[in-house]
Amino acid sequence: MKILLACLVSVFCFSLLALFFRARTRERTQVARRLASISEQSVQPLNLSRGEVVLEPKERMWEMLRSLAGGFRGLIGRSRFDLKMQQVDWPLLGSEFEILLILLGAICGLVAFALTLAPLALLFGFMGGVLLGLAWLEKCIEGRRNAFTNQLCDMLTTIANALRAGFSFMQAFELVAKEMDAPASYEVEKVISETNVGLSLEEALGNMQKRVGSPDFELVIAAVLIQRQVGGNLAQVLDTISGTIAERISMRREVLALTAQGRLSGVILALLPVALAGFMAVVNPGYLRPLIDEPLGRLAMAIAGGLELLGFLIIRRLVDIKV
Repeated sequence: MKILLACLVSVFCFSLLALFFRARTRERTQVARRLASISEQSVQPLNLSRGEVVLEPKERMWEMLRSLAGGFRGLIGRSRFDLKMQQVDWPLLGSEFEILLILLGAICGLVAFALTLAPLALLFGFMGGVLLGLAWLEKCIEGRRNAFTNQLCDMLTTIANALRAGFSFMQAFELVAKEMDAPASYEVEKVISETNVGLSLEEALGNMQKRVGSPDFELVIAAVLIQRQVGGNLAQVLDTISGTIAERISMRREVLALTAQGRLSGVILALLPVALAGFMAVVNPGYLRPLIDEPLGRLAMAIAGGLELLGFLIIRRLVDIKV
C-alpha cells in the first residue's frame, strides 16, 4: 500500500510539472503561428488539421526547459552559473542548468522515497541529486581546463611562428582558430568575435581567462599586454613562456604519477567499508540489522560515515600537490 501511494505521488508530481510546461509553451506556440501567417513561411512544421505547431520530442523538451528557465530567470535575475556554462561550453543558460539541477534532485528524491518510504529519504535524495549534478559540472570544467592547458604550448608556438612570418597578433589568432582543435580554437574565435564588435584586446583576453581559468594563460596575457605597451620581441617571449609551461606540465604529470598510489589508496579506503557492508547484507542480511533498527546503531553509522569522509578528504589534500 505504501509503495502504491509513493508511485501515485510521483505520478501526480510529474503530471503537475507537465501541465505547467504545457501552459508555458502555449504562448510561444501562438507567437510562432502568428509569425508564420505574417511571413507566409513556416517557422516550424505545422499540423494544418489542428492548426498547431508540431515539435519533435527533443525540441519539445528543450522548449519546455527554456520556458521554465525564462520564468525562473525573471524571478532570481542573473544566474551565477552563466559563467560556468561558458567555462564548460554547454549550450545552456545558467537558469536552465539550475532547472536541470532541481529536476535531477526531484527525480533522485522521488526514487529514494519510493524505495525507502522514509520522508527524510526525499530530502537526502534531492540533496544527493543536486550535489551529483554540481560534481559532474566541476569535473567537466576541470577536464576542459586541462585540455586547454595541454594545447597551450602548441598554441603559443603557432602564434610565435606566425609573428615571425610577418603576421599581426590578431592574424596569428585567426590562424590558431583555423588550425587548432577545440577548446583552444573555440576560445580564440570568441576573442576575435569580441574584438570585432568593439571590445579591446585586453578585455577580450580577460574574458577568455575567466572562461578557461588557466593560471598558465595569465602569463601569456601579461606578456601580450606588456609588449603592446612597451614593445619588444613578442615571438621570443612567447617561445620562452611556451617552454616554461611545457616544463610545468611535465612536472605536473610526474607529480601525478608519484602520488597515484596515495590517491588510489584513498579511494579504496573509502569504498572498502561500503563494499564490505554490501557483501554482508547479501550473505547474512540480519547481521547488520541492529545498525539500521537501533538508534545507537544509526548513530554509529553516521559517525563512521563522517570519519570515512574526513579521512578521504585528508588523503586527497595530502596528495594534491600544486605545481
